[in-house]
Amino acid sequence: MQIKLWINNKEFNDDIAPDMLLLDFIRSKGFLSVKRGCETSNCGLCTVMLDNKPVLSCSALAVRANEKHVTTIEGLEKEALEFGGFLADEGAEQCGFCSPGFIMNVLAMKNELKNPSEEEIKKYLEGNLCRCTGYMGQLRAIKKYLSCVKEGSYENS
Repeated sequence: MQIKLWINNKEFNDDIAPDMLLLDFIRSKGFLSVKRGCETSNCGLCTVMLDNKPVLSCSALAVRANEKHVTTIEGLEKEALEFGGFLADEGAEQCGFCSPGFIMNVLAMKNELKNPSEEEIKKYLEGNLCRCTGYMGQLRAIKKYLSCVKEGSYENS
């Protein structure tokens, strides 16, 4: 099956099996930030943006991305580094294995929710699992990051 899609604004044309997962296609093109975690759509490690909406690439067929734009953390380097600094400042980066998928969801949340409450933040991110942090540092980092975004300043404090 022939598909055409863009990953981080780079065009890819390929002949794929109809059952190929988006995760496998993306990784085959060298975008290794997209992780294989639970393979049951429960951990969020494989999160990418598909036309600016977060999707779990382990449960989406590559053909679903035909004629669409896929963004991985490599395509959002500036924003990812900015938020990553907030994670580090709060001691919430730990091993970092879950960070790419987690950061992708935080960046999507930033674009979708305006002034989210703590409960809205938790609800939005409930599909992201982390085995290292305990989530409180992550929550502090998100709140500080969103506060700085709202103020128009990315200065870590």
